[in-house]
Amino acid sequence: MQTPICQRLGIEFSLFAFSHARDVVVAVSKAGGMGVLGVAGYSPQRLKEELDWIDAHVGGKPYGVDLIVPNAHEAKAGASIDVEAMVGGLSQQHKDFAAQILASRGIDAGALEAERRNGAGFARNLADAGAASMEIAFQHPIKLIANALGVPPPLMIEMGKRHGVAVAALVGAKEHALAQAAAGVDVIIAAGAEAGGHCGEVSTLVLVPEVVQALEAAGHDTPVLAAGGIVTGAQMAAAMAMGAAGAWCGSVWLTTPESEASPVVKQKMLAASSRDTVRSRSRTGKPSRQLRSPWTDAWEADGAPKPLPMPLQTFISEPPLRLVDKLAEGGHAGAQELATYWVGQGVGLMNTTVSAGAVVQAFKEDFLRAYERLAACVGD
Repeated sequence: MQTPICQRLGIEFSLFAFSHARDVVVAVSKAGGMGVLGVAGYSPQRLKEELDWIDAHVGGKPYGVDLIVPNAHEAKAGASIDVEAMVGGLSQQHKDFAAQILASRGIDAGALEAERRNGAGFARNLADAGAASMEIAFQHPIKLIANALGVPPPLMIEMGKRHGVAVAALVGAKEHALAQAAAGVDVIIAAGAEAGGHCGEVSTLVLVPEVVQALEAAGHDTPVLAAGGIVTGAQMAAAMAMGAAGAWCGSVWLTTPESEASPVVKQKMLAASSRDTVRSRSRTGKPSRQLRSPWTDAWEADGAPKPLPMPLQTFISEPPLRLVDKLAEGGHAGAQELATYWVGQGVGLMNTTVSAGAVVQAFKEDFLRAYERLAACVGD
């Protein structure tokens, strides 16, 4: 592809792969796209280890990192994190509710309190505005750094310019895109409601042209990547026909062999329809789309406690869900029922298991077929 974003980032095909699996990141970058490692909750030491590994295996191909530094959360920027105080102050009602869900499937929740104290990495990243993670990231040859919630902190934008690294940010509404462009963001990712993980309320088909047109009207030439439900090259071509510069995809990599998703969750995804996901605040405290299960149903039922703000709800939900994953892999039937993970509505089109590199190739071929269909409609 001869597009400005491909030329700037040194990639062949403007397909961006958000993934928590370093193997996916490497495979996609080596196949001509750009792998972007999701590092929310990583300690600085783990982040360095992961990026060192990518550097050793990616063959010099471009890659990026993705952080979560939201504007609104309970862990205020610059504040010290007292894990004991934070965990000790969690609502007993919420902790009991999570334990009751586990008990309904024969799972003992006795060790969850200790697990909550061990899971403070995400909260610490929020409190220091991701500064420690950014210091590590910019010591590596990354070509892009993304912030997943809200306008990136000024430090990220300043460090990006200083190191020649493109700064990207996800948005779910056109007014958010205008704010990002005004702040100096280099790439805007318009994530529709179909997306897995944190997402807004507007569908991708509507959001992408809204964002593109709003930016053009305001005099911004910031490239826009389309995200949300995109799992095929034809969908990518459709988004680019609406003005997008490429596609940002997360869910499609989850059923690959390289993915971090557990075998149980992968099988659930392969069998799921596009209606088998739910957008809920119950996992992180902010709306995020995930695979529906009895766990998600319980939090959406009448009488369920209202989710706590980010990151407090993370302390409520993540330890039980890590326990569920562990037991599910060991064959626990109740845990297998409860197992869930973030995934978008595109899961209904994810029906086979192929490698991440093969997914990139399939995108390229499907994109070309879509281009040829459009060209045939116009004629010579």
